[in-house]
Amino acid sequence: MNAQDPDIFGDALKAQRFQMLEDIARELAGEVVFPTYFDAVMRLRKTLQDPNHSLGTIANSISIEPLISAKILHLANSVAYNPAGNDVKDLKSAVSRIGINAVRSAAMAIVMTQLLKAKGMSAFSDFTHSLWEHSVRTAAAARVLAKAKTSLNPDEAMLAGLIHDLGAFYMLYRATQYKDLCERPDSLRYLIINWHESIGVSLLNALGLPEEIVDASVDHDQPRPAPISLRTYKDVIYVANMLAGGHFEWLMQEKSGPDEITTALEAQYADLIPQIDELTKEMHGSFS
Repeated sequence: MNAQDPDIFGDALKAQRFQMLEDIARELAGEVVFPTYFDAVMRLRKTLQDPNHSLGTIANSISIEPLISAKILHLANSVAYNPAGNDVKDLKSAVSRIGINAVRSAAMAIVMTQLLKAKGMSAFSDFTHSLWEHSVRTAAAARVLAKAKTSLNPDEAMLAGLIHDLGAFYMLYRATQYKDLCERPDSLRYLIINWHESIGVSLLNALGLPEEIVDASVDHDQPRPAPISLRTYKDVIYVANMLAGGHFEWLMQEKSGPDEITTALEAQYADLIPQIDELTKEMHGSFS
């Protein structure tokens, strides 16, 4: 990108970018504000974290949110969780089938799709579509990698993959409040490239996500040699993110061709690519 691009270096636009970053920092230090469905998922997350709650109590908590209820049932009856084709029709059975961790991932996926529909987000439709596609494929890759190559919990890996770019979603949502940024996507792209990782870590911490999930998102877009073996969620998310195109794909940046790291990873995990493709398709059907 040209260093003289006025979208990046114009004084008025620069001031608005700084204002947005200051506002985000202030909000992350207090109460994070997201659309209504995000609040619903945060309430549900607290219920899911309490080991004393029965499946019946959890199902009742989910039933309060009609959209989440419908999506959980759909996921429980998908091929990934119902290969025998025995459909369940109640939330208690659905939760029992897919497990608490998968319910948590599904709830977070649902709220992220709601973020894409928030007022003003249509101005960033290209961004949001690419970002959502990338997030779903990263989540699918993370689950497949964790299950095939590690002793880590595949559903926790899927959750980490799904939210690894939540900072970018959040920045897009906040950008809707700044007219000049809405009209200059190149400037917003510049902001996201440089800040979404650090803002994402702060956001996940503010939302109370587990430490290992937060740590998995740190520096996920910073190219580095691939780990020889996958031992941590951070290892899994780095590889999954690269297999899903890294930030180049969802930011639609130009590059001359496949980079060496991605090419090597695609060769290393070639046997898992069909499973990743299949699960990505399943997740789109369940969450979108």
